[in-house]
Amino acid sequence: MASKSEQPQYTRVFLTFARNSLIRDMTFRANFIIECIASLSWTMMNLGFYLLIFSQIEQRRIADWHQFEFFAFIATTWIVNSIVQTFFMPNAQEFSELIRTGNLDFALLKPIDTQFLISLQKMDWSSLSNFVAGGVLLVVSLWRLAGDPAHPLTVTPLLAGMYLFYLACGVAIMYSLMVSLAATSIWLGRNQTLYDFWFYITNFSRYPMEIYNGPFGAPLQWFFTFIIPVLIVVNVPARIVAQPLRPETSVGTSLALFAIAATVGCLLGSRWIFKRALLSYRSASS
Repeated sequence: MASKSEQPQYTRVFLTFARNSLIRDMTFRANFIIECIASLSWTMMNLGFYLLIFSQIEQRRIADWHQFEFFAFIATTWIVNSIVQTFFMPNAQEFSELIRTGNLDFALLKPIDTQFLISLQKMDWSSLSNFVAGGVLLVVSLWRLAGDPAHPLTVTPLLAGMYLFYLACGVAIMYSLMVSLAATSIWLGRNQTLYDFWFYITNFSRYPMEIYNGPFGAPLQWFFTFIIPVLIVVNVPARIVAQPLRPETSVGTSLALFAIAATVGCLLGSRWIFKRALLSYRSASS
């Protein structure tokens, strides 16, 4: 049994991973810049698409979201996705290769939590370009909402703190889903469709919950809120800043409380799936 002083310092290990990944990206600066430009270009085209839509709508609203409320929603989507794609996606995509080549054996032998090591050993810093774009769009949207003469938005420290908290909850839910999908590689051998399936599932989180109604939309809203809770990933933090949750609004409050429960449940569930999958792993030497 290792002594307490021999336990890995996870913060230092994380910073080492981050530094090594940044050095690797900066070794090929031209490629890094091109990836940033490509990512930002897609983001700007996405924004231009919504600007075009709002220019054709007389009331400038989609469902219950006015233009800059919706842009705050889109900004939150970019921020969450950029964090996931920077820190977790590169590692999840390579997990099946670790199994196929037997390199997972070396990860299991290291004196550090295997899930932590596999989740964070590589980072794609170019994906943070969308984080910057999302932050700029969020600031502009909140500034325009604060200048609304009819219903001005007041951003308080409590509001900002709640936004960051539920933003972290959204990232945790996305991470849990990604870890669960990656862990299936142990049972399936190679899961080359991970990214495609991830895109199909998370695509539902990119839009406000209000659009999922009617005989077909309502079941989707229920399923992707309470079974696979991707709808609360962006909807809850975006509502906090664009449509602030109020105690007298029972639906909003219950959704916020459920988001906390869903985050804890997803983290525990993904941890259980990952450890369960490792029990089925057969090393390359066996």
